[in-house]
Amino acid sequence: MPNDPKTLTTAPAPDNADLPRVTYAKTLVGQPALVTGANSGIGKATAIGLARAGADVVINYVTDPAAAEAVAHEIEGFGGRAIAIQADVSKEDEVLAMFAQAVSHFGTLHIVVSNAGLQRDSPFEQMTLEQWNTVIGINLTGQFLCTREAARVFRKRGIVSEVSVACGKIICMSSVHQEIPWAGHANYAASKGGVMLLMKSIAQELAPHRIRVNSVGPGAIRTPINTEAWSTLEAYADLMRLVPYKRIGEPDDIAQAVAWLASDAADYVTGATLFVDGGMTLYPGFATGG
Repeated sequence: MPNDPKTLTTAPAPDNADLPRVTYAKTLVGQPALVTGANSGIGKATAIGLARAGADVVINYVTDPAAAEAVAHEIEGFGGRAIAIQADVSKEDEVLAMFAQAVSHFGTLHIVVSNAGLQRDSPFEQMTLEQWNTVIGINLTGQFLCTREAARVFRKRGIVSEVSVACGKIICMSSVHQEIPWAGHANYAASKGGVMLLMKSIAQELAPHRIRVNSVGPGAIRTPINTEAWSTLEAYADLMRLVPYKRIGEPDDIAQAVAWLASDAADYVTGATLFVDGGMTLYPGFATGG
C-alpha cells in the first residue's frame, strides 16, 4: 500500500537524479585552492567543483585519510592536480603547517574555502562546555585561523593579473542558521552567526587590498551529517515543509556557488552571504500568513 506507514519510514527519499549535470567553465585555471574539511560532503563536492573549474586543489582533512586520497585521485582522474593534507583547523600550529605545505607544493594559493565544520547537538540546559568549545573551536576559531593565513599568503604575493583581477578569494562556509535560530543547536547557530560577522569584518578590512571575502549559506543539503533528515520518505516530507523549492540541495549546488564566487565573474561581490537553500530563509511557515 502506498500510504502504509512502514513504507514511508523505510523507502528512500527522492535522489534528484533528474537534475541536469552542470559543466564547469574553466574559470580558475592557474589558481590553486585550499578547501578545509574536503574529504566528504560539501567540502568534497567543493574541492571537485573547483578542480573541474581548473584549479589545483589542496584537500584538507582530520580523519579518514583514505577518503581524502580518494578525492585527490578522483580529481587526478579528470586531469586535475590535488594533494591531501591533514590538519585540525582549530589548532594554530597545524593550520600554519598546512598552509606552508600547500604553498610549497603549488607555489601559492589564490582561493581558500573555509568549510570544515561539525555539530555537537544538545538541549541548551544539558549542553556541556566541551560540546560548546568543540563546535566553536572548529566552526569559528578554525575559520579565523584559516582566513587569517589566506590573507597573509595573498598579500605577500600580490595580484597576478594574468590569472585573476583579485589578489585572492576567501569563501567562508556559513549556514542558513546565521539567520535562523535553531533550538537544540545553540553552539552551532552561535558559531555560524559568528562566521557571518567575521566574514563581513574581514571583507571590509581586506577589500582595499583587492582580497574578496564572501560566505555561502547552505540550507538542507544531502550530506552524511544530516542523513536522518532525508533518508526516508517520511523524514523527507517533514524537511520539505521548510523548503519552498521542494527539493533537497545536493553538495554540487554548493560547489557551483563557490566556484562562481571564486571566479572573476563575481569580482564586484565582497562581504556577501549567498544563501543556497531552496528558499529556507524565506521562512515558509509564514507563506499563508503565519
